[in-house]
Order: sequence, then C-alpha cells, then structure tokens
Amino acid sequence: MYKLLVVDDEEKIREVIRTYAEFEGYEVMEASDGIDAIEKCKENKFDVIVMDIMMPRLDGFSSYKEIKKIEDVPVLMLSARGEEYDKLFGFEIGIDDYVVKPFSPKELMARLNVIVKRYQRANKNEVLEFEGLKIDLDGRVVYVDGEKVDLTPKEYDLLVFLASNENIALSRDKLLSKVWGYDFYGDDRTVDTHIKMLRNSIKDYRRFIVTVRGTGYKFDAGE
Repeated sequence: MYKLLVVDDEEKIREVIRTYAEFEGYEVMEASDGIDAIEKCKENKFDVIVMDIMMPRLDGFSSYKEIKKIEDVPVLMLSARGEEYDKLFGFEIGIDDYVVKPFSPKELMARLNVIVKRYQRANKNEVLEFEGLKIDLDGRVVYVDGEKVDLTPKEYDLLVFLASNENIALSRDKLLSKVWGYDFYGDDRTVDTHIKMLRNSIKDYRRFIVTVRGTGYKFDAGE
C-alpha cells in the first residue's frame, strides 16, 4: 500500500483526493499548510505528495524545498493559476507534475499512479522492461530482443520519457518542453521526426508508441 500526503488549505479538496486515493488503495494523510506538511514528513515516510502552491503560513514551493532536505519524495503540485512561470519554476526545483484547479480527480489519480510507478521502478533496478524492449537507465542503453540498439541522445530521452509515463497521452508541446527543454524553439515536426526515427530504431516494438489523434503520443505496452 502506497502512502500519500495531501497538502491543501481547502478541506473539500483534501476530501475529494482522499476519497479517490483510498478507493485505489492508497493510505492517505492530510496537512492543511506547508509547515504542517514538513512536520508530517519528519514523522512519516511517504511514497508521493500532492501539494497546493498557494497556502497560508508557507507556500507549496517553499515547503517542497524543505521537504527535499528531509527525503527525496515525488511531488505533484496543484494550483488555481495556470501561469507558465509557476510551471517552469516548479519543474526547475524538481517537482514531478503540475495540475491546474479545477481538476479531474480521475486524471489526478492517473498522474499519481504514473509518478509512483516510475519511482518504484527506478528504486528497484533502474531498468524499464516491456516484453523484449529493455531500457537500462543507469547505462543509457536500449536493447531490442537482447541486441543493443544505437539511439541518438534525443531518441533515448524521448523513449525514456514516453515509457516512464506509460498510458498517459502526451501532447507535442509537452514532449518538446520536457525532452528538449523550455528554451527550445521547435515545432511539431521536431517531435514527429524523432518519433519516426525512434519507431524505426526499436523495430517490432514500434507498436508501443501510439499516435493519439489531435493530441500527440503515448506509450502503451499493453501490460
């Protein structure tokens, strides 16, 4: 059972997240502000945290910086604002995902499950494996049916990001920002070209990279 800390000064928000998380088998604790969250993290070990940015006493960003000093725990940030600056700053300090209020509880849980799954895999063996496709994260090496394949650095980064967010539809803009960086001035063709190259490189497992019409791509190994 994974342990989740929900940090938000709005009780109703905490209740909604708790209801959906407990339904999916999470053990849930709550904190009403950033300082309370820090104290909870000193006393408990969490697998993932959902934290609001705008809170009394101590905001989410400041709280997260202090929590990182205690333990490396993945965090999904919530915000009533969708400003690009908040997202950029959040990713710069190391948050794992960002959701704007109002949000879909089902989407929130899907994102949480991806974060937890990614961290659990990384902590176990630093290898992602899907049938005969093996991604060695430590060595930055990819194997197809036991044979090493040569990927460009960006092909590798793209594959890792897709595979780490299995079954999540990712827009081209999201892929550009996360794989190429926020200072990269590219367009959709950049992503599409690299997807085509990557599919060719991983041969039969190209079927794992699914085109999501009108959105972008997702990694679906059918597991």
